[in-house]
Amino acid sequence: MKNLKPSMRENKRYLLIKGSNLRENIEKAILDFIGSLGMSKAGLEFVETNRDSAIIGINRESLNHVRASLVAFPERMQVVRVSGTLRALREK
Repeated sequence: MKNLKPSMRENKRYLLIKGSNLRENIEKAILDFIGSLGMSKAGLEFVETNRDSAIIGINRESLNHVRASLVAFPERMQVVRVSGTLRALREK
């Protein structure tokens, strides 16, 4: 099977989020705000999860929708930083 061209790949953005009970709350917030179709377009993946912070990867085109869904959720979640690479996100 042939590899994808770089122009055909999905461009990701990585978000550093702080809050509590993030694994459940992030999924619930996105599902409530943009629905199941929007969640599938976002391509949500949990890269790293700690006690009070998480790094998630999402599709570049759905960045604004995901940020809006996290703000609209009743429990407090804060997007600390957005980056195009994991290395730059972890360095700061």
